[in-house]
Amino acid sequence: MAWLYLTIAGIFEVVWATFMKMSNGFHKLNFTILTIIGMIISFVCLAEATRRLPMSLAYPIWTGIGAVGSIIVGVIFFGDHISPITWVFVGCLLIGIIGIKFTSH
Repeated sequence: MAWLYLTIAGIFEVVWATFMKMSNGFHKLNFTILTIIGMIISFVCLAEATRRLPMSLAYPIWTGIGAVGSIIVGVIFFGDHISPITWVFVGCLLIGIIGIKFTSH
């Protein structure tokens, strides 16, 4: 169950980062509110995950999911341009996240 909480926390990290972008510097109230709600869900789920998982495992996976997810959202929804070599390093991040998960006890 801790891994489910951690996955949800990572997904909502992407959600709140996306809504923060859409809030235009917190000038659009609806997206600002959604940002705060996303942050709360993300942090609550991360806190729940760290009750059962070591922080040294949970935190890097949470930030990794957020980083990779935010890059993908940026490219798909905001037209961000990522160079091919950057995609290689995004792949390295993804491999690292998966590696941490599968090598933890």
